[in-house]
Amino acid sequence: MPAHWKRRTPGGLDISAVKEAFDAFLTGERGLSAASKVSYWFVVRRFLAGCQADQMRVDPAALGPTQVTAFLVRHAAEVSARTLQTMASALRSFLRFLFRRGWTATDLSSSVLSPRSWRDASLPRYLPADDVERLVQSCDLSTRIGRRDHAILLLLARLGLRATEIIALCLDDIDWRAGEILVRGKGCFHDRLPLPRDVGAAVAAYLRRDRQGPTRRVFVRVIGRPVPFTDGQAVNYVLRRALERTGVRMPARWVGSHVFRHSLATTMIRRGASLREIGDVLRHRSADTTTIYAKLDIEGLRSIAKPWPMATEDRP
Repeated sequence: MPAHWKRRTPGGLDISAVKEAFDAFLTGERGLSAASKVSYWFVVRRFLAGCQADQMRVDPAALGPTQVTAFLVRHAAEVSARTLQTMASALRSFLRFLFRRGWTATDLSSSVLSPRSWRDASLPRYLPADDVERLVQSCDLSTRIGRRDHAILLLLARLGLRATEIIALCLDDIDWRAGEILVRGKGCFHDRLPLPRDVGAAVAAYLRRDRQGPTRRVFVRVIGRPVPFTDGQAVNYVLRRALERTGVRMPARWVGSHVFRHSLATTMIRRGASLREIGDVLRHRSADTTTIYAKLDIEGLRSIAKPWPMATEDRP
């Protein structure tokens, strides 16, 4: 074990050293992608923030089963069952990592509850089409941040890109002559999508007027050094600012930029698009992934639903 991992400061371990070791653990033991590791650490940081006052240090000895259970129970009412399962998996991996490093005397991963989830038991959380347009049009196009955020929100709303796909977008991924964009998706899959006119115009305006720096990434920070976004939380922050400007309410507290994918699919199916067309736009590898949106076609479901059996009046 490297010496700096063992270095203790008053009240615990240096959090940057813990993060470095945890990243190595997730890579070696779990084989997780960079995006998954960022997601796991986001959950761990929220957990630690609720347990310890000092955000720069981690004191594993102060953690116990009660805190673990309380964290999951507290968020159970705020997130979907699938998200809660992901949070539980991240927390379980972190606690198992602490035990294997010898930083906790007992393996607290066994105290992590296993949330139950039934496939297709809930409806996708989405925003109405009018609210999506309000968010997209809320950006101040006279400012550098406004033009960049406008391009990001259009990519979310028109193409249903994931946050990680937006931050991975490079200058060479846009074919202006063909009007196409290369999307670096999950599982190292690359897909080409047509670039809508309004999306292309917004991205071009941002690139011509505002983007700076030597990186090939499309989206960079506007304030300070022009470095590229490091994780999807930067895209969620763009959405959060738009929500504050418009007053649009999200369907749930913990819903992030992924809500645009559900909103796009919902709008498409209500305008008569087939599930296959929706799957092509969202780049689903399996048709089963797209079937959840069939439940949003209320009129179509009503036409095939059987009437509810009613009791006859002459029954004693």
